[in-house]
Amino acid sequence: MTRHRPAPALRSHWVLLALTMVLLGMLMAAYAVTAGERGDGNGPPPAAGVPAPAALRTGGPVIDAGGPLAPGARPAARTIALTFDDGPGPDTAAILDVLDRYGVPATFFVLGADAAQHPGLLRRMVADGSEIGLHGFTHRDLGTMPAWRQRLELAQTQYVVAAATGHTTNLLRLPYSGTPATMDAADVTAMARAGNYRVVFADLDTRDWARPGADAIAGAAVPPAGAGAIVLLHDGGGDRGQTLQALDRLIPRLQAAGYTFTTVSAAIGADDAMQPAGLGERARGWVTIAAVQISHLLVPALSVLTIAVTVLSLLRIALVVPFARRHHRRPPVAHPDHAPPVTVIIPAYNEEVGIAAAVRSVALSDYPDLEIIVVDDGSTDDTVLAVEELELPRVRVLRQPNQGKAVALNTGVAAARGEVLVLVDGDTVFTPDTVRLLVRGLADPEVGAVAGNTKVGNRRGLLGKWQHVEYVLGFNLDRRMFDVLQCMPTVPGAIGAFRREALQRVGGVPSDTLAEDTDLTMAICRAGYLVRYEPEALAWTEAPATLGELWRQRYRWCFGTLQAMWKHRGAVLQRGQAGKLGRRGLPYLLLFQVLLPLLAPLMDLLLVYQLIVRTSPEVVVAWVTFVVLQLLCTVFAFRLDHEPLRPMWVVLTQQIVYRQLMYLVVVQSMVSALAGMRLRWYKLRRTGDLQAAAGSVPL
Repeated sequence: MTRHRPAPALRSHWVLLALTMVLLGMLMAAYAVTAGERGDGNGPPPAAGVPAPAALRTGGPVIDAGGPLAPGARPAARTIALTFDDGPGPDTAAILDVLDRYGVPATFFVLGADAAQHPGLLRRMVADGSEIGLHGFTHRDLGTMPAWRQRLELAQTQYVVAAATGHTTNLLRLPYSGTPATMDAADVTAMARAGNYRVVFADLDTRDWARPGADAIAGAAVPPAGAGAIVLLHDGGGDRGQTLQALDRLIPRLQAAGYTFTTVSAAIGADDAMQPAGLGERARGWVTIAAVQISHLLVPALSVLTIAVTVLSLLRIALVVPFARRHHRRPPVAHPDHAPPVTVIIPAYNEEVGIAAAVRSVALSDYPDLEIIVVDDGSTDDTVLAVEELELPRVRVLRQPNQGKAVALNTGVAAARGEVLVLVDGDTVFTPDTVRLLVRGLADPEVGAVAGNTKVGNRRGLLGKWQHVEYVLGFNLDRRMFDVLQCMPTVPGAIGAFRREALQRVGGVPSDTLAEDTDLTMAICRAGYLVRYEPEALAWTEAPATLGELWRQRYRWCFGTLQAMWKHRGAVLQRGQAGKLGRRGLPYLLLFQVLLPLLAPLMDLLLVYQLIVRTSPEVVVAWVTFVVLQLLCTVFAFRLDHEPLRPMWVVLTQQIVYRQLMYLVVVQSMVSALAGMRLRWYKLRRTGDLQAAAGSVPL
């Protein structure tokens, strides 16, 4: 019987991430619809329409779309129905104040997109005795859009009205409509689709959107002697200051002439347009209102965060490049006679593939007084056999049950005889002068540790090239700056030399965080020692060969770094070397390795939004500028590290895939840390591929 491996379970954090991205996309789409370019009632729709049938154009302004279209109803004599389009807007409350002062109701044809942002104004309209009609959701021409889009525009606006007021309405004014005489074939199409609505045109169009002056607006709203009229005004879509002035002149003038002000429904003697809404309609309306309001907070906030991310990115470049240049120009440490006994400690757990190359490379070092201790941490493969078969005289193998890397290192430290302890990963190979270059930095008694220059040995694939660029640009360039500022937070586990007394003073290699190298380095800084960086001391290491392996490694690194930062947060208040770590190194890590990656995905999301929805050239220019600066910074880093520039092309692809992956690692690590999760150490699968080191290291 064939046994099938069960499909891997989809991790909850990925489901949560996918749902979050979908939700953000929906909210940004909502913002694009409600805050994007849309009509504001200022003039006719973009395309002139074919005239409607003469019977409709010469009939009354209120047409019943619930049956066969027929000439519309007219308001009663000496009856005025003031109607306001395109709101609610900034001037709606002031217009309601004027109407309230004169005891006049009106009919407001609202846009769903704006009504969702001001539901309180809709409630006030109803409370003041006014009625509400629909004007679409985005002020698009309903007759020229697909039928499904028209249904969506009206339904969503209806839901918003229902949620805000508890009522639905059967009144509709088509965007861009005026008097019946201006009706065209597109309006007829929209009315036929609308169904059970009373479609309201106007007897008198004041054209107040053109702001011809308060007197002109008031004059245009006066009907022929004794006639009734539906008057078209606006409470949104622009500055309505002249409309407000016109109302203060028009209403008392017509009231004095014996006119009655009422709603559209009352003016034509129809039933109340506002009817109680069902629970489902109100619920859908609140969802729409929430989506619109949240989107109007989210997208502007993303814009602000984008500025913050840009500033942080430029600030990092402005910090790192000058300090790295200063470090490069600093004269090299020259202590040729400093050659204390050195012990190289190599912890190994299932390192059969690469341990022989690692041990052999160290054994071939040109350092005179050197011993090598390999601590086998309970390997289940032939790691020990691979070392013993080398038969190298300066190599000892210690065995212990599997207890973790930190314990294995401390086992090696306890057995070592050297004054200087070089800690090396089991997949790392040295050049012949690496140990000597590391140790010379410890001639200064104030120096407690020296970090070496870690190189990616497996660079043949795209993933390897991405990591190669990251090591040179990110890790090693940062270490140059940290060295100058005397706040080195990490001596990499792959290559670092430590003064024995410094290790003993901090209690050995700590085992209570997942980033024991960062934890140890910070402890040494807090003990008062300097930590240096020696870029000429090279170590070639095997980087993860798959995205899954890379994710697990960086997740552990990032989570462990967060643990170490929290553990050593007290350095912020200390003096001396501890204070330099606390007030220089820790804020840098917080800003550029935690905060920046947390915000950067939102920047990428906004970039996609701008490109798709707004097609903003400024955003494209900003992104291209960022990439160019990143490329120039990479060239600078590669020159300092004496690396060929052939992999430069991968910098562009890093911006699209690799950078986002690293950001998500930080996001997940931060969530895990805040949730109080405890992670286990993950052993990477080794391939033994160190092809890039072949010319420098005798493998």
